Amino acid sequence: MRKHLRTLAASVVLATTTLSSSYAAEVEFLNASGALPANLPFSDAVRVGNLYFLSGQLGVKPGTMELVQGGMEAEARQTMENIATVLKANGLAMSDIVKCTVMLADMADWGAFNEVYRSFFTPPYPARSAFGATGLGLGARAEVECIAADRDPTAP
Repeated sequence: MRKHLRTLAASVVLATTTLSSSYAAEVEFLNASGALPANLPFSDAVRVGNLYFLSGQLGVKPGTMELVQGGMEAEARQTMENIATVLKANGLAMSDIVKCTVMLADMADWGAFNEVYRSFFTPPYPARSAFGATGLGLGARAEVECIAADRDPTAP
């Protein structure tokens, strides 16, 4: 798992370096979706140029820290709905996602998660990484973070 975290950290550093060296982009911290309570110590998303880096989402009921009941399928569906909520609050859609990172508490849930995940996209699918994680927040079964690209950043 540490290898995956190092790889992820290196990717973020590379992306940040590439962005900062290619142009001076405005950075905006976004918290208007209502997907999570407002008192958490992180932003819903951060916009850098036309890229949106979404914080990891869990299968919590909107505006709460309470996981939905119903197992992996229900949690996965709510997780993806929460991502859609953050995107919509920023004028984006699921089709704007270019990369997702999926963390599963139990890799045996891979198939069940994929069934739900697939229902939120149409091909071509975003790039994706997935790995097992010991101990997700709130005892969640899945957490998903995404990067989205605004294909028309001049639109209102």
